[in-house]
Amino acid sequence: MNGNGEETGFEVVLVVPKRGLMEGDEMSDCIEFLVSELKKVGLIVERVLGISDEFIKLAAPLEVLGRAATALQIKKPTHIGMDLQFEWDQVAAFVRQPDGSLFSWCERFHCFHHLIYGIVNRTESSVTVRFDNKEFQWEMGESLLKQMESEGIVKQVFPLHDEKKRKMLLRSWALKWLDFTWQPIDEIYLYFGTKVATYFAFLGMYTRWLFFPAAWGLTLQLLDFGSWQLLVLPIFFIFTISWAVLFFQFWKRKNAALLTRWNISYSASLEPGCKATDTERSSFIQPSIDFKKKIVTDKPKERDKKFQRDEWFGRLLRIRNDAIVVFGIICLQLPFELAYAHLYEVIESNIMKFGLTAMYLLAIQYYTKIGGKISVKLIKYENNRSTESSADSLVYKVFGLYFMQSYIGLFYHALLYRNFLTLRQVLIQRLIVSQVLENLLENSIPYLKYSYKKYKAVHKRKDENGSSEGKSVQLSSRVEKEYLKPTYCASIGKEFEDGLFDDFLELALQFGMIMMFACAFPLVFAFAALNNITEIRTDALKLLAMLRRPIPRAAATIGAWLNIFQFLMLMSICTNCVLLVCLYDEEGKWQIEPGLAAILIIEHIVLLIKFAFSHFVPEEPAWVKANRVKNAAQAQDMCSKQLLRSLYSLERKRD
Repeated sequence: MNGNGEETGFEVVLVVPKRGLMEGDEMSDCIEFLVSELKKVGLIVERVLGISDEFIKLAAPLEVLGRAATALQIKKPTHIGMDLQFEWDQVAAFVRQPDGSLFSWCERFHCFHHLIYGIVNRTESSVTVRFDNKEFQWEMGESLLKQMESEGIVKQVFPLHDEKKRKMLLRSWALKWLDFTWQPIDEIYLYFGTKVATYFAFLGMYTRWLFFPAAWGLTLQLLDFGSWQLLVLPIFFIFTISWAVLFFQFWKRKNAALLTRWNISYSASLEPGCKATDTERSSFIQPSIDFKKKIVTDKPKERDKKFQRDEWFGRLLRIRNDAIVVFGIICLQLPFELAYAHLYEVIESNIMKFGLTAMYLLAIQYYTKIGGKISVKLIKYENNRSTESSADSLVYKVFGLYFMQSYIGLFYHALLYRNFLTLRQVLIQRLIVSQVLENLLENSIPYLKYSYKKYKAVHKRKDENGSSEGKSVQLSSRVEKEYLKPTYCASIGKEFEDGLFDDFLELALQFGMIMMFACAFPLVFAFAALNNITEIRTDALKLLAMLRRPIPRAAATIGAWLNIFQFLMLMSICTNCVLLVCLYDEEGKWQIEPGLAAILIIEHIVLLIKFAFSHFVPEEPAWVKANRVKNAAQAQDMCSKQLLRSLYSLERKRD
């Protein structure tokens, strides 16, 4: 949307197949009928013919979006600091976006969704529509687009890249390699939405903070401290834990500042303005409505019992599903990981180790995908209250699979064999070779998929035209190129559409490696910092050039990943203490000598530092808190004045 807010660009696309339209059939053809209905709700329509499909591009005037936002009862911040339901007639009362537009990308997308899926048959009889030689009935009260999707006429609905803004972000962000960690976070938020912008803000801050332990780790690697080495390592260990605690506390402050800057009031599940889609609404909004009915109709005691029963039933379902996942990890994945680690330790030939690792990586990919699909199915049976809580539950389950895959071999080399040389080799392999390959695959696989789809479409059209004609067939429109690009989804399956799952998983696994084995290989922080500098630009290129524009997500924080990072930080206290014990007790006698006793004292000191720093650094800046208090006071003052006016008017009427 431009700064004046007149209308959006073409931001949403419907994909329909080409059809053989006979003369005189335009009025009954369902594509023509769909286009006319889209225009009736106020949308601006542009039709583009592709090689094998037709693309219906949609834009909307500001008033049309405003009416849709009013119908959706979207809550937006006002100038007095309160979040109120949007009213188009009172548009001046609502705060605009940083670029001057009225609605965020998330709000605009859900308004588009409401407009196109809200086209229902409001007549008193069914309507017959035709596609080629097929006919179907559009029943009363039925959504036209859903009916056409079920009939296979509308193939896909997806958001379209804004070419001008995309190129601007490519120049100012994705291709700015010399800027290291700098990113235009506000522009990323305006273009991709809150969740993607929050991820890149976290990645940039995490990378900048990595420079401090990276410099110290590099110093420890280059300088020989001799007999002082065993004294320097505990100090380095205390420093890394303090660094991690402070980082997460300052990240919470930055997250709060970003939300305030973007005029977002964090809620339990949805970003203000992002009402649930029809699928989401049926899954968790409707139960809330049912609960409200029960509150009115049921007696207080019966109502409380129902709430408690539903709460504990949901908890039991989650515990059951978690137990299934843990049982699968212990019984199936753990023996497999231990067998691989043992064979890698005993095999002497590097060629055999390489072959074993290749077979292991191939097998583990299939295992994690199967585990991810099982986790997705288990989530459907949980009584989660929102899509974000469902996503968080899935994150915990799938991370358990990857935790075992990524760390059990490292624990095996470090603790059982105490082979620190092999441990360092595996860490280098995981942090350099594996992550470099992952970055290459993240960008090359989408391009290969796009090239393959393009090749199939072009050659299919050539076969239809006849190979004897010899005419070259090329993609003529940008929208068709966007259609052939892959979607931004998780590698565990297309069911989990949030592609940020893979990106956060990569960061979490990296954080676990550098923290849990810091004393064994301090240089690992430098490798992580270099990798993340590259990760910022490759992830940006992936989103802007290799993939379709992601559907905006409603999360305003990093959610369950913050708990996972903090869990890994606590694990690192235990693992590093054990590593220091191994370094002090090289002969394996495990005697409690002054050095080992000192390690136990260090463990308690580190735990004390963690909890002290967590309470010492406030989770939000003072200006954010002051702004919130000011808004609350203004809102209370306005409500009090309005209430007094209402009471005064009521008394006047009585008199």
